[in-house]
Amino acid sequence: MFNIRPLTFNLLQERSYVVWGTPGRCVLIDPGCYGNAERQGLEELLAREGLTPEAILLTHGHFDHIFGVEPLQERYGIPVFMHPAEQVVLPYSADMARRLGLDVPGIRFRTTDVEDGQVLTLAGMQLEAIATPGHTPGGVCWLERSAGILFTGDTLFAGSIGRTDFRFSDYDDEIRSIMERLILLDPATRIFPGHGPASTIGQERRSNPFLEPFNEPEEPFDPDLEPILIRGE
Repeated sequence: MFNIRPLTFNLLQERSYVVWGTPGRCVLIDPGCYGNAERQGLEELLAREGLTPEAILLTHGHFDHIFGVEPLQERYGIPVFMHPAEQVVLPYSADMARRLGLDVPGIRFRTTDVEDGQVLTLAGMQLEAIATPGHTPGGVCWLERSAGILFTGDTLFAGSIGRTDFRFSDYDDEIRSIMERLILLDPATRIFPGHGPASTIGQERRSNPFLEPFNEPEEPFDPDLEPILIRGE
């Protein structure tokens, strides 16, 4: 049995997740808890469930997803798994928080590199890293294939996709990541994004307006239409 406890943190309403497959151990995905009160709320949940964190998994390094990483690593002595391409994002992310008048997240936490396709065995789960650059260059979605669960960070939302107007973002990479790496997964796969409600791959195929080239119905063939001429013909 797989267990998922979502938590909403900080002013950007970031969604963090406590996830486990066996009793007593868990992983923390994008712990964006801001300040002592929110971090205490997370630790109280862990105590109620009798859980000890085994690792932190990051989908990317934007400030709203990493506020709690440094203090949680210090408290529990656990690894932080992140794609190495995300290292350039961390200083920029801290500056983003500063410009918004927020406390600057610690960015000196120790990271363990993950690569596309790598599978981590943690807390009774097999969590597969799917590289999805676009929102950030080292964005990763985490898939528990046997359970049909996908943590998409800020790559894919219910009815939307991640912003690409930040430094280091790339719209073309974002669309390719979604269309080539995510949207072809089993339609029953449940997605748990970094903001907003959960959804499924099938639902996003059918109705996500940002993926219209994929979800538009195919037009019927009309034999009376004039042929399309290619330059040079």
